[in-house]
Formats: sequence, C-alpha cells, structure tokens
Amino acid sequence: MKIANINLSAFCQKMRVLGILLVLLIASTNLLAGESFSVEVRGKGQPIVLIPGLMSNGEIWIDISDELSKTNEVHIVSIAGFAGTPSINDQSLSRVKAELLTYIRHNQLDKPTIIGHSLGGFMAFWLASSSPETIGKIISVDGLPFVGPIFTRSNDSSVESLAPQADMIRSMYSKLSKKQLAAQTEQGIFIQATSKENQSKIIEMAAQSDPTTTGNMISQLLSTDLRNEIAKIRSAILLIGASGAFTTTEQHRNVESLYRQQLSKAANIKLVMNTNDRHFIMLDNPKWLLSQIQTFLSEAN
Repeated sequence: MKIANINLSAFCQKMRVLGILLVLLIASTNLLAGESFSVEVRGKGQPIVLIPGLMSNGEIWIDISDELSKTNEVHIVSIAGFAGTPSINDQSLSRVKAELLTYIRHNQLDKPTIIGHSLGGFMAFWLASSSPETIGKIISVDGLPFVGPIFTRSNDSSVESLAPQADMIRSMYSKLSKKQLAAQTEQGIFIQATSKENQSKIIEMAAQSDPTTTGNMISQLLSTDLRNEIAKIRSAILLIGASGAFTTTEQHRNVESLYRQQLSKAANIKLVMNTNDRHFIMLDNPKWLLSQIQTFLSEAN
C-alpha cells in the first residue's frame, strides 16, 4: 500500500487557521444569538443590558452607555423594526423576550442588570419574572408592568377591557406609511422630550420604524399584564417615572400613585419620580439619570 507524502508544516498551519476561524465563528454566534434584535457590546466587567423603547434604537442610550462601559460590559440592544433596525417577519414581544434570555444564557452573562426604557422597561420586568434565577437588578425608565393604565388613567383596566383598543391599534398601524407614523408621533411629541433637538431625534427614529411592527408591539403591550407576575422577581427593582409633561401638583401625585399601585406585588422595589423631565429622560437629563442608575447599582441587594 502506497502512503502519500504529507507536508506536516503545511498541515499544521491549515489546522491553526481552521482553529482561528472556529473561534471567530463562535464569537460571532455569541453576538448574533437573536434575530429579533441586534447588539453592540462595549466595555468590560459585570454585564448590563440596555433595552430601548418603542420606535427607538440603542442610540438613545449613548450618553448612559459611554459612562457605564467604563466600569461594566454593556450590551446595547436595538429591536428589529424600530429606528432603522431592519424589520423581520413574525416579530413579537414574546420572541424578543425568549431570544434575549437565550442570548444571556448563551453568552454566559452572570446575573446581568437589565435597564430598559418604556417598552424596554416592560421587557425588563418580563425577563426578570420569567427567569428570576437568570436576571440581576432591573431598572425601568418610565416603563410599567402593564401599559394599559397609562391610557385609561386607572389601574382597574385589564387586558380584557382593552382588547378592542388593542385590535384597533394593530389594524390601524398596519395601514400607515412611515411618513404617517412620524407625523402621528409628532402630534404627541410634547410628552416625549423637552428640547426641540431631542423631539426631532424621536420623530426621526419614528420615521425609520416599521408601522406594522410598531402597531403589533403596542397591541401586545396592551394584551400582556405583568402586575401579578412581578411577584416572582427575586432581584432589586428601580422604577424611574417621568411626569414632567404634567403641570399641576395633583397630576404629579396621580401619576406617582398609578405607578406605585402597579408595583404592589413586587417585594424589593424602589420608585423614584422625576417631575421635571419627560418620557425620554435619557435625552432630557442624562446626568441625573446616570446618577440614579449608578447609585442603585452600588447599593446592596
């Protein structure tokens, strides 16, 4: 039997190249664990996951992530269908939640802090109540376990009572163009941010969002009530509310009461109300928000 000559040096070199490619492939897989979102990773240290809200992307966290990444490994999420992040078929809140949990486990993130704004705050509550052993502290920036009472001004609202509105929103948004979505956002922009510059940023993000995805997400928020589920959360919770769009003391008190009632089932909760800034606190007042986050992260559980 004739044995072919083998160039051992060349063979070893090829194996080294294959090994490098394998490592790169694994690293890429770690960062692309979810189709329903993309992730930018910055810094080193204890992990923090930043989740934006409706029609927003990871850029809203730029001032916050710049500082947090000096001491932590920060995973900045952008959800598919919002603010220029390409939309996908079958996008849903439950898919985002499931794929975020897969991402956290696959990348072996040890008890990551979840910081979410609006829809992202709701997602923080959902992640922590669905997998209490996986998630560390959670910080919700003007996001609640159930969004319905924001519209009705009553915590007596339920998924059942808001079902007609949820269906109507899904249908209405599916017929909008991106230009119409931006125009609709502009109509209520005064409650979103204070300065014209920040208002323009929000409207531009809406103009780059997919209307069908947006409508589906709002409908799903109205159809998912976590007020009882948050009792399962083991870690500390910080809810930062924004009532700066309101003008009277009574209005501020009513908003705070609405928020506090939603948290009645949570065991370890801290509520901080910001009565000066509006919904996008990270744009209105990033220094104040960063201070609240850093103080909370430094506290014992």
